[in-house]
Amino acid sequence: MIPAEFLVVFFGLIAAISWGAGDFSGGFASKRANVYSVVLITQLVGVFLLAASAHLMKEEMPPFGGMLWGAVAGIFISIGLLALYRGLSQGRMGFVAPISAVVAATVPVIYGSFYEGLPAVHQMVGFALALVAVWLIAGGEDKNSKIERTDLILPLIAGMGFGLFFISIDKVSDTAVLWPLTAARIAAVVTLIVFIALSKQVYLPPKNVLPVIIVAGIFDTGGNTFFALASQAGRLDIASILSSLYPAGTVLLAWLILKERMSLKQWIGVATAMIAIVFISA
Repeated sequence: MIPAEFLVVFFGLIAAISWGAGDFSGGFASKRANVYSVVLITQLVGVFLLAASAHLMKEEMPPFGGMLWGAVAGIFISIGLLALYRGLSQGRMGFVAPISAVVAATVPVIYGSFYEGLPAVHQMVGFALALVAVWLIAGGEDKNSKIERTDLILPLIAGMGFGLFFISIDKVSDTAVLWPLTAARIAAVVTLIVFIALSKQVYLPPKNVLPVIIVAGIFDTGGNTFFALASQAGRLDIASILSSLYPAGTVLLAWLILKERMSLKQWIGVATAMIAIVFISA
């Protein structure tokens, strides 16, 4: 039988890889299409994939409480995605993604310290490294790429949304994954539709961008699924922080495909953020 400690690490890292690819695709699409339409379509893709998978795999419907927590998770993830994709479309992917990841990783750890025990000393070291990472990333050497304090708002909101999503998903069910995630996506779609109706800022994306949005939806759905499996297999804080390694994939893809440049100081900040996450999850 496979040890639970291995499963939580394995599923957490797969979630990170999937989310990293999804965030890159979503951020890329958001530069060429309305961010609200991008987020809405990615969530609709998730509803279809998760509901179809749950039906095909004949997963039993969890108790009402599990579905309710799934819906709460959907509200938080919609807020997080709106903030993240807006940030990715306005700023550099290598800056927005790591900060949101550090915040998203820290929130469940703080929560877990009350319900699963205080974190170890090396995790406290990870918190300190995370703060240093934020300072390095926000203090670019190039005057033309200097980042203002207001640029931190969207990444921080995104991180809080994702962190609260992690906590909510951990509560959904011990026996079901796909149906609670389906409820989360439906709640996210409803939240987004209400927000879009109030803002009146949605437009249909160009046809050549639609395939990229669908790919983002597929990867994002995969990330959600593997995170739910990781949180079932082990501690919430370990699952959350390993899953929060997703900026590594986002930054790498932005560097390889978009040729996005960052100062040396900011690259050190990104590396420090990754080290912080590893320390917290060790």
